[in-house]
Amino acid sequence: MASKTISAGQRQYRLANIRSQRAIIQKYWPLYVVSIPGLLYFAIFKYIPLFGSAIAFQNYNIFKGVTGSPWVGLVHFKRLFAYPEFLNILKNTMLIGLYDLIFAFPIPIVLALLLNEIRINRYKRVLQTVIYMPHFLSWVIVGGIIMGLLSPSTGLINQVLERFHLESIYFLGENSYIRSILIGTGIWKDSGWGTIIYLAAIAGINPDLYEAAEMDGAGRFRQVLSITIPSILPTITILLLLHIGHFLDFGFERVFLFLNPLNSENGEILDTYVYRAGLMDHQYSFTTAIGLFKSLVGLVLLMSGNMLSRKTTGEGLY
Repeated sequence: MASKTISAGQRQYRLANIRSQRAIIQKYWPLYVVSIPGLLYFAIFKYIPLFGSAIAFQNYNIFKGVTGSPWVGLVHFKRLFAYPEFLNILKNTMLIGLYDLIFAFPIPIVLALLLNEIRINRYKRVLQTVIYMPHFLSWVIVGGIIMGLLSPSTGLINQVLERFHLESIYFLGENSYIRSILIGTGIWKDSGWGTIIYLAAIAGINPDLYEAAEMDGAGRFRQVLSITIPSILPTITILLLLHIGHFLDFGFERVFLFLNPLNSENGEILDTYVYRAGLMDHQYSFTTAIGLFKSLVGLVLLMSGNMLSRKTTGEGLY
């Protein structure tokens, strides 16, 4: 009798739960309809292609396909770490990613804090527009602008050096400058767009907090330290975790446009190497193994960063 009573209670609970879910779907059905294109996008372009990762464990032949190509196990992964050129490229990717995290990630936060302190709205809007406009330029246009500025013969920077009787520098022809150029160009192009996110987070802070702090005698700098930064810390944490998850995904176009045989020793990253070895040399299985390695590293970094963030700040992606 007890078991029958329990099963009947469970049945009633499930029926009530189903009715509740149906009521929610009927109430918010327009939102579910709107979400269908996004779900299809992720299913078609993100999840279905995951099955293609199997070629990392095969000697893939484009004529035989995934089902007909012979399986070789971890051969390509062993080759990955035994290949001296790959180790150098991995070092470049990690160094450039680390520099981008250290120097580029804090810039939008600083810009948002500075813009928030401007009291003349017209000047603030104009300045904000000027800062985030480069984001809408493609990397091809940005690459052309930077190459024009850094040209050893007609570039503006070298012309200024010549005015001071200094020798012109071929910036894109030396290994020592390429990483700084990549990081600096990325800061100029994307920092303004990231600023919008932090300005939106700052706009959501309760103004009563600032009024209370001002009544207690706190100046603007103290208010930023005690109110603004702690209030936007959850946003900073989420964006930092997302950035860490893409630590090895610095971007193909961003590097490929500035890369040449003179600076490739310090400038080539995994994305450009995958293009050269995969598409140009037709090493599909080997480069798929590189992509799988990148994804695994990103997943480990994301989970580690999320766990650390949960313990220290109580915020995380999940």
